[in-house]
Amino acid sequence: MSETIAIVGGNVQTVTARGMLAGATVLVQDGRITGVGTDVAIPPDAKRIDAQGKIVTPGIFDTLSYIGIVEISLVDETADASSASVRYNAAFDVAEAINPRSVLIPINRIEGITRSLVAPQPPQELQPGQTASPITGLGAVIHLGGGPDYLMARGVALFAELDEQGAALAGGSRIGAMLSLEEALQDAEDYRDHRADFEKRARRDYALGRLDLEALQPVLAGKTKIVVRAERASDIEAALRIAQRHRLQLVIAGGTQAWMVAPQLAQAQVPVILDPLQDLPDRFEQIGATLENAARLHTAGVTIAFSIGDSHNARNLKQSAGNAVAWGLPWPAALAAITLNPARIFGLDASLGTIEPGKLADIVVWSGDPLEVTTFADQVLINGLVMPMESRQTLLRDRYMDLKDPLPPAYR
Repeated sequence: MSETIAIVGGNVQTVTARGMLAGATVLVQDGRITGVGTDVAIPPDAKRIDAQGKIVTPGIFDTLSYIGIVEISLVDETADASSASVRYNAAFDVAEAINPRSVLIPINRIEGITRSLVAPQPPQELQPGQTASPITGLGAVIHLGGGPDYLMARGVALFAELDEQGAALAGGSRIGAMLSLEEALQDAEDYRDHRADFEKRARRDYALGRLDLEALQPVLAGKTKIVVRAERASDIEAALRIAQRHRLQLVIAGGTQAWMVAPQLAQAQVPVILDPLQDLPDRFEQIGATLENAARLHTAGVTIAFSIGDSHNARNLKQSAGNAVAWGLPWPAALAAITLNPARIFGLDASLGTIEPGKLADIVVWSGDPLEVTTFADQVLINGLVMPMESRQTLLRDRYMDLKDPLPPAYR
């Protein structure tokens, strides 16, 4: 059971219709927010956190990361984000391999990251002649506070590739990737409608195994989002058509050229997860990249969330959001893109993303404007628990900071 905490005197960015509350108190009891405002009664036994002159926000939600499943990118033995197996793809669930003791967790936590959607990756290398499914697996949401309950929700989204990477997996063409995804969905629909015949071996063979077919059922039912990575405008349009045919709850990831089809995305109510710093095209499909992507999508009415895809430096999300503001995105919308919107996209906004009574107490007290590069988190709360503001990096810094000690650090 969490202690009672009162964050006193801060400028609270609620990310609600109430906006910013100056000199307000946030009361936390039993892991949840129970009061927000300038007239909140503080129990005498509450632990007080002085936030005078500081900004208080909800914790940052990294919308798409590999925290806990990739420790060192170039060491294969520490990476569990992908599989080149052709046997399982839709059933590939990253929740089984997440390491809640990863050193990346405290590094990002002390800079305001409190939740993360951990996603599978496509296989990075295939053998000559080998192909793989553009479906890469299921993602899970974790909190970065440690403990046995780190896994908040599993199977919140199925991930698929319809970009250049997806084309490479399917044999070299986007058409192959789209046909592979279409075949998987049609097989899963047939399995849903004729499950009894399948169990009696009275149905045609499917391209997918039973576990994959089962994993696709919540996607077909609209209970699980499908996150399709697509950069080119035409690929986004293809994803929209597939989603419409199968009545899928679609989310676009990447979306370098999403601004070109913003009206269609808004009409279909399809959110976009993007890197607001994507400007110079790395590949042909990213021609048309612009720093105004986020602002243009927001203006068109598209829900946006931010991800930089770098789990070692997910803490830089706030800097990316600040750059989006410099290129036309309103400041409140940029804050929502790293707090409320990720929770809303994946159906977790009843518990996360804002500072209001009833929400889980994921809260950050900042030294200044959180979207400025010179601002740091002074205090982080996750589930109402005050987090230690140290990581392997801060411990190493402190160990080697004292240059006057006559003994080397190893002898201290």
